[in-house]
Amino acid sequence: MLSFLPHQLKGILAILEYTVNTIVLSVPLIILSFIKFIIPVKQVVVFIDRTLITIATLWIAVNSFNSRLFCKIEWEVTGLENLEKKQWYLVISNHQSWVDILALQTTLNNKIPMLKFFLKKELIWVPFLGLAWWALDFPFMKRYTRQEIQNNPGLKGKDLESTKKACRKFKHTPVSIINFVEGTRFTPAKKERQKNNTLDHLLTPKAGGIAFVLSSMGEYLNKIIDVTIVYPDKTPTFWEYISGQSKKIIIDFKTIDLTDFFDGDYFNDHKYKKNFFDWLNRMWEEKDKKIGQILQES
Repeated sequence: MLSFLPHQLKGILAILEYTVNTIVLSVPLIILSFIKFIIPVKQVVVFIDRTLITIATLWIAVNSFNSRLFCKIEWEVTGLENLEKKQWYLVISNHQSWVDILALQTTLNNKIPMLKFFLKKELIWVPFLGLAWWALDFPFMKRYTRQEIQNNPGLKGKDLESTKKACRKFKHTPVSIINFVEGTRFTPAKKERQKNNTLDHLLTPKAGGIAFVLSSMGEYLNKIIDVTIVYPDKTPTFWEYISGQSKKIIIDFKTIDLTDFFDGDYFNDHKYKKNFFDWLNRMWEEKDKKIGQILQES
């Protein structure tokens, strides 16, 4: 709509809209969450939770409108027809840019339950967003280092136990938990530092993050959504995306049944851990080939 404006002006206006949208909608989120905390009656909690999700969905919708307003992006999306709003999902994806999150929110909003992340406990202090994440029941986790556990063996398993407790509230409300399996954004330099990495377009996957989610929430999750994100022209930065410099985004969604992943303990069963890791490596090899094919066709 306003794609004719200079990139600098589009970026400034987009940042202003994102900021205003976040501040305005985080206020009712925080107020309602405190009411839920004060009145922990099941009917009240369920009603407020649904209202909070509606507000968050509106926040994403306004941000998506913002990108359509300032950006002229060609979207090529496949696999959405297999998704449902009343399922519990684990979403796993390759990761190249902070734009990945905006792209996923734009394409998945109102298609599946709202995306939620496992967050470090310290992130609750991020202005506005921290309290908004708390209000929306994003799982905040406390991870202990090996050194801390060695110094205090009683801490072993405490992080998983506390996270499981935080996730029990998802039993009655469908949720989508997202995990970027590579643990960081892909760059050619990072790939070169991984000496045993035989992939062309991806970093080596890390199984621990998915295993932690499944150990915490496995009984509540129904399916995995395997996401492949490709930027055929150039991987955009956040600024390039909001200022209208991103031209095309390709996203493929594939659903996988979770039934086979309940019978094992990743952290204590070495055989299960190896099978789980082998499965993830095979998935990442297929994803790497898919990305190569998409880039070649594009």
